[in-house]
Amino acid sequence: MDTNKTIIKLEGISFAYPERPLFDQLDFEFKQGDRIGLLGPNGSGKTTLFHIMMGLLKPMRGNVTALGKIRATQSDFREMREEIGFLFQDADDQLFCPTVAEDIAFGPLNLGKSKDEVHEIVEHTLGILGLKGFENRVTYNLSGGEKKLVSLATVLAMRPKALLLDEPTTGLDEDVTKRIIQVVNDIDISFVFCGNITRQKIPQ
Repeated sequence: MDTNKTIIKLEGISFAYPERPLFDQLDFEFKQGDRIGLLGPNGSGKTTLFHIMMGLLKPMRGNVTALGKIRATQSDFREMREEIGFLFQDADDQLFCPTVAEDIAFGPLNLGKSKDEVHEIVEHTLGILGLKGFENRVTYNLSGGEKKLVSLATVLAMRPKALLLDEPTTGLDEDVTKRIIQVVNDIDISFVFCGNITRQKIPQ
């Protein structure tokens, strides 16, 4: 693995909400091989930072460079999102298809994978997350922990080069928390993990 290759670089990022400022000339670099934890209380800007990295929010000033290219337009960020997986804090923001299998298949199908390839990806991804047999489950009816696991499955099914994980274990029971941490630790992938400093279980 080339540990010197930059995945995401933020330079001079400034951002404020109408009620308060958040970032003033923030610099940040995430390189291949990194496993970074960003911890802070609610409202400290962790989710906002991830949204800026992924092009879901636009900074007032500064540049976002990802995978060697400055990302300024939505088409720039769409291209990037095919290679950097983002796990949302709220699983309901990530899941929108009727069944678990359809949700996991959505990304690979949009990358042009064949139906046979997609079927193999769905089965493999469900297997590593301990979700065999969930293919036809209705996502709306899943528990909070199950939804979080399926959300992670939709991200991993894209075979990303890196992960941004927004509070992946907050509010989950011990079994699901351990499963998510084990999966993230077992795969050879760079990630940035953000969590609440008082509540979060952290991958090592």
